[in-house]
Amino acid sequence: MSGAEETAAGLLREHGRTYAQEAGITLRDQPAPLYRLLVLAVLCATRIRADIAVAAARELFRAGMRTPQAMADAEWQDRVDALGRAHYVRYDESTATALGRGAELLLSRWHGDLRRLREEADRDAAAEHRLLQEFPRIGPVGADIFCREAQGVWPELRPYFDRRARDAAASLGLPRDADDLAALVPEPDLPAFAAALVRAGHT
Repeated sequence: MSGAEETAAGLLREHGRTYAQEAGITLRDQPAPLYRLLVLAVLCATRIRADIAVAAARELFRAGMRTPQAMADAEWQDRVDALGRAHYVRYDESTATALGRGAELLLSRWHGDLRRLREEADRDAAAEHRLLQEFPRIGPVGADIFCREAQGVWPELRPYFDRRARDAAASLGLPRDADDLAALVPEPDLPAFAAALVRAGHT
């Protein structure tokens, strides 16, 4: 095992859990878990600590807002209250609004199913990244977060290491190139490895 492979294996041991897993999402290529990942990406895209964003996602899901229809049907104050319980402050009211509008967009344009967005993009990673940014609060960073995690179920995204992951890799003496990074771990570990790099970059 090379030094780079040893570093990658160590990162997986120490930080090798996706943000979706932390939020209680068992990611599959199905409408409900993909939507919950989108919610998590919205929450993580603001200037707020990742652990608070994950806790906010858990609170929303615990309150029943696990599908776009449930999110759209929920009272705005209920969304605000769930975010508040996770101490998701400063952005709670605007994020509650963005989540409601995003759910309505998903329902009206893609019938509540992000797999339809994928098909509209012809399973092209760049097109998927661009379409994701049509959701409120999902700018390039939010789309990166979604794609980084979704590469486990949407193969066309692989290997997906966003700028934050690649910057962290470089700081650890690992390659910056996505294909070179992917060669360091088994393919099923790509989402966890990308998440581990991001976490390492925050330490």
